[in-house]
Formats: sequence, C-alpha cells, structure tokens
Amino acid sequence: MLTQAPRGTKDILPEEAVKWVFLENKFREICRRFSYREIRTPVFEHTELFRRGVGETTDIVEKEMYTFQDKSGRSITLKPEGTAPVARAYIEHKLYNQPLPVKLFYITPGFRYERPQAGRLREFHQFGVEAFGSQNPLLDAEVMALAMQFLKEIGLEDVVLHINSIGCKLCRQGYRKALKDFLVESRQKLCETCSSRLDRNPLRILDCKNHECIKVLEGAPIVLDYLCDECKSHFEMVKNALSLINIDYMVNSRIVRGLDYYTKTVFEIISDDLGAQSTVCGGGRYDDLIEECGGPPTPAAGFGMGIERLAAILEKNNLVELPEETADVFIATMKDEYLNTALKLLYDFREKGIAAETDYLKRSLKAQMKYADKILARFVLIIGEEEMNSGVLTVKDLTNGKQYKVDCKKIIDYISNRIRKGCGEYE
Repeated sequence: MLTQAPRGTKDILPEEAVKWVFLENKFREICRRFSYREIRTPVFEHTELFRRGVGETTDIVEKEMYTFQDKSGRSITLKPEGTAPVARAYIEHKLYNQPLPVKLFYITPGFRYERPQAGRLREFHQFGVEAFGSQNPLLDAEVMALAMQFLKEIGLEDVVLHINSIGCKLCRQGYRKALKDFLVESRQKLCETCSSRLDRNPLRILDCKNHECIKVLEGAPIVLDYLCDECKSHFEMVKNALSLINIDYMVNSRIVRGLDYYTKTVFEIISDDLGAQSTVCGGGRYDDLIEECGGPPTPAAGFGMGIERLAAILEKNNLVELPEETADVFIATMKDEYLNTALKLLYDFREKGIAAETDYLKRSLKAQMKYADKILARFVLIIGEEEMNSGVLTVKDLTNGKQYKVDCKKIIDYISNRIRKGCGEYE
C-alpha cells in the first residue's frame, strides 16, 4: 500500500505534466483576454459553506464530501467544487466594493468520494470562472463564449453547447409542483435516492443517471413551459447574444446541473470522447448564492471544467502536439579533474537562460554521448585534455552531427546565437 497512490488519485508524471502546463497556460491566456483575474482559495472550508451553498439534497453533500473534525472539533470539508469557496472569499474580502462586475478565474484541486471512472477521480482538478455583480444576459453569454473559445484553441472543436433555463425561485415553484405531481405515481420505480428527494427537491431527480429514473422522466413537464416573463426574456436574450457572436447551441430542457445554487441559465458543453461521462464543462447563473452565504444580494454566473477530462481527450485524439522538453547543452567530461570546469560552465549557461545538463554518474564519454542523445540535447560540449590546454572547446551539434571548435570565452555567446538562429555558423 505504501507504493500505491490511494484509489481515485493519480500521479501526474513529467510526460503528462507538460500537457497540464499547456492547458493551464492557455486557460490563463484566454481569461486574460476576457479580463478575468486569478483567485486562489484554501483546499478546505467549513462544512456549512457547502451545505448552504451547494445544497443539502445534492449528491455532493449527501454522498461525496470528504468531511472530518479538526482538533478543535470544527467540521471541515475538502472542497468538492470551486464556486462556493470563491463566493465565500467575495463576501469575506468585500470584493463587492470593487468596480462591478468582479470577474475571477481559478485553477484548483477538488475532492469527491465517488466511483472512479474515465476522466473522473476522487482528487480532481478544475478550471473555473466566476463573474459577480451583473444580471445582464450578455454576461451569461460571455461565460459560455470563454469556455468555447478555450476548448477551440486547445483543439477540441467537436463539442456541443447545451443550454437551458431553470427559472428563478418564484417561477420554479410552479414547475416543482408540476414535476412532483407527475412523479408521485411512479415513486416506487425511482431509485432510493430519488424517492427520498421527491418531497424535498424533485428537480434533483432530473439530474439522476439511473436508467430506471430516466425512463420514469419520459414525458415529464418541461421547465421552460413554467418560466415567468422575466426569466423567459432573459433566456431569449442569452440565445440572441450567442447567435450574434456565432456560437452554436442546442436547447436541452433536461439540464438542471447538480448544484442547488443555479438560477435561470444553465449549460453544459458535451463531448462524446469519454463515453458516458461526456460533460467537459458545466455552469450557469446563480443569483442567490452570495446572499445565501451571508453576503449582499449579488447576481453571478460562472462555470467549472475538469482538467483530467480535457487531458484525457487531448491524449485520446492527439489534438495538441507538444514539444518535448530538451536540454540545450550537455557538457561531457573525459576525466573527473575536469568536473570543476564543467560545473562552472553549467551554471554560467543556466544563469543566461540556457537549459544545460552534465553527467552525475561518472559515465564513459561514449555513454555520456548516448545519454545526451536520449535527453534530446541540441549541443554537446566536450571537455578533455586538449580542450583544457588550448582553451578551445569541441562542440557537437546533435541535429546534424557536425563538430565545431569554439573559444571557451565565447562559448556562451556562440550557443545563444545558434539557439536563436536555429542553424548556421556563429558570426
């Protein structure tokens, strides 16, 4: 057990980490274009934040949270999602006093105790954005546009944006009653969890993945038929905005999202590349969350996006060709007494921003050359007796097999020039 990671967790090895760095850098770049600033929140929060914010009847709160008592007897939970902690930070630090809207993004780990499957782990990582302070439907469209632009630029174009509106608290009351009336006669066919939710929160049943529950829901009332005039108008403006900026979408009246804080617009971005778990991004509007958590009434919209799923899709489809990490220079020595010279050169290169490596295993020169080739070094500098006596280093270019003689005082400039030009002799 000591040599195995806990079930539902995963080591990100160097070969995969380069994909994560690519995704993270691209996400930060897109967020910068949309004027979102980065926020980082603690890995754990008070449990009550998620009970109040996410919702008592959600799968997350009922079955999936990693909750424990700390040494002072406080109930602490590893964060299972990113929005509630950002909402808490927004309230605690009075970010509502800043110019509105306050637009934030995050890259964060999350923790849920659930059955591990493709693209879904017990320790997972998310990209997310949250925009606070505006009821404007254009902000809903912007959040979706940001997600779609990001997916497009990482090469994931074969995705579909599904949108819906679940209305506000007022119009949802009528739909809640209609849905409950529809389901009550089939209660015995529902799974145990959905049966218990029928009285408390029947909308959660729409999010159930149980096949029997899905069958029961066939012919159920549609939430769009119960929207009040304001929510209808809001949804129409969201759709118009998406059309105006050339983002294709599909209205899907079954989308409710798995968290209780959503109001009005909800959306999912769907990919078929990971089988049953095909949602790569989900989000929407949540106008009541800040007030529910103790802050002033504040409209908001945002999304969460699983990094593991994105990395898995990139891997499966070879969508992004990433350059392998290489050393610019490998310094090979023919005798131990030349190591001091090699060490000084090694750090001179690194100080100038050139990736440099040398031998730490006392290999033969032949073995050092093989190692330099394996780590994809561009150049090898050879330090032997002749080089030490003459002050002229032998440089081998592994891309073409040619060798050059370079004055040791000019070696930094020589390598820098060759790297910058990509080829050709030093001038």
